[in-house]
Amino acid sequence: MMIGETIRVAFSSIRANKLRAGLTMLGIIIGVGAVIAVVALGTGAQRAIEARIKAMGANLLTVYPGQQFMGGRASDVRVSLTVDDATALERDAKLLVAVQPELQRSLQVKYSNRNFNINILGTTPNYPAVRNYTITHGRMFTAGDDGSRQRYAVLGSAIPAMIGVNPVAIINQTIQIRGQPFEVIGILSEKGAAGSFQNPDEQIIIPLSTARFRMFGTDRLRSIAVQVRDGVPLDQAMVDIERVVRREHKIRPGGDNDFQIRNQQDILATQQQTTETFKMLLGSIAAVSLVVGGIGIMNIMLVSVTERTREIGVRKALGATKINVMLQFLIEALVLCLFGGLLGVIFGTLGAQAMSKFLGWNTFVSPAAVGVAFIFSALVGLFFGLWPARRAAMLNTIDALRYE
Repeated sequence: MMIGETIRVAFSSIRANKLRAGLTMLGIIIGVGAVIAVVALGTGAQRAIEARIKAMGANLLTVYPGQQFMGGRASDVRVSLTVDDATALERDAKLLVAVQPELQRSLQVKYSNRNFNINILGTTPNYPAVRNYTITHGRMFTAGDDGSRQRYAVLGSAIPAMIGVNPVAIINQTIQIRGQPFEVIGILSEKGAAGSFQNPDEQIIIPLSTARFRMFGTDRLRSIAVQVRDGVPLDQAMVDIERVVRREHKIRPGGDNDFQIRNQQDILATQQQTTETFKMLLGSIAAVSLVVGGIGIMNIMLVSVTERTREIGVRKALGATKINVMLQFLIEALVLCLFGGLLGVIFGTLGAQAMSKFLGWNTFVSPAAVGVAFIFSALVGLFFGLWPARRAAMLNTIDALRYE
């Protein structure tokens, strides 16, 4: 029997049992589709994180409050960063371009007859430059506005939609923040959450002095963002920052820092590692469906061998060799898996697009993931089809012809 005839007979057998073939492929379709969708979700999350870090700037470092150490042991007392620390960094650090302190609280915001709890961020006028924002409408408050404690507000890009107003129309309008009137003078560009717990587009920016003296009544900072000079290694800049803050906090030589310095690459690496772990976990679970589908194919092919025992005997009597018979059943298993894999890729891609459109999740269907899933489905067909094919090929011709 020629190879072409073997392939033709294999396809004829599949067409003769369409329902059984469809049910046999179901496990492969589900498995490949699940793998594609899960990997697309994980890859999309990674790309979104990378885009966010890139948008924030690679030369950005952030100083956070740390723990107090007593006798070499960390206590539960949180050490505060203050405006004086930010002033000292701006004055004494040698390798920094800009210092941007931040005060933050979640306060009630009222506009017209609507009330919201929104993050209020008190910071300096260099916030857009340090954080790589642009002002899409209006303007940013100035150093003079900050010094005179003006009640000016710059809105994150998502705030106008939250309060139901056009971004252009709200410029020069008044909103109430904890009962105090603030004039809206600008709208920031969009950044997106991109894997963060907090969306920076859903916050309101006010001058640092206004937040410190009129709203919060404290100089304790949430963090201090610093922009490093171009060409300066981040490690050197971290040493420079550490020198200044340790002096301000009166930490003796050899003592542990009571603050933390983080760079965007560390945050990126942590988030990527977490995303990769979940992607591998979910992908492994989805891959189980492929194995289950392969077992289903093996079972169906074994049943097919039993049903077609007399047919196999006739073909052997007419000159078909063991290789011809084995190849026929292997081709049937391979076609079922490949066609199931193709349908799985289609459904997985559509599922990833649906998650992006209806749930707002970041997804990206990687050609490499499609190729690996498709190849794996073919390997499943070969592996689980081999035993039924070998069993068919080893049937004795006389016994097969006598089979009822």
